Amino acid sequence: MQKRTIDLLTESYKDQMTARRKYEFKNKNGEKIVDLYFKPLTRDDRVRAQGAANTDDALTISTYLLCKNAELEDGSKAFAIADAPNLQRELPESILNEIELFMFDIKLDVDSAKK
Repeated sequence: MQKRTIDLLTESYKDQMTARRKYEFKNKNGEKIVDLYFKPLTRDDRVRAQGAANTDDALTISTYLLCKNAELEDGSKAFAIADAPNLQRELPESILNEIELFMFDIKLDVDSAKK
C-alpha cells in the first residue's frame, strides 16, 4: 500500500520538528543570562498564539509565540503566556525583536538591508 502524501511530508520533517536551536540571552554588558531553546514553529503555533493574544496585531502575536514556545534547557517553559505584556513593556524593542527573529529562524544581513 502506498503512503499518503501527508504521511510522506510529515515523516520527512520528523527529525527537524524535534530539533531545538539555542539562543543565548545576554545583558547589555554581553554577559549570558539564560539560554532559550526553540523548536521549529508551526502554523498551529501561530493560530494558537493569535487566539491567546485575542488580536490580529502581529507584534503582540509574535510575543505570545515567544512565551508559548521558548524553553529552558530541561524542556520546561521559559515564560508563561501572562509574561507577554511584561516582555513588551520592560525590554527594549530591539532585544525583543532579536529574540523573536531568532525564534522565527530569520537571519538579517543589516549591511545588505541598508543598501
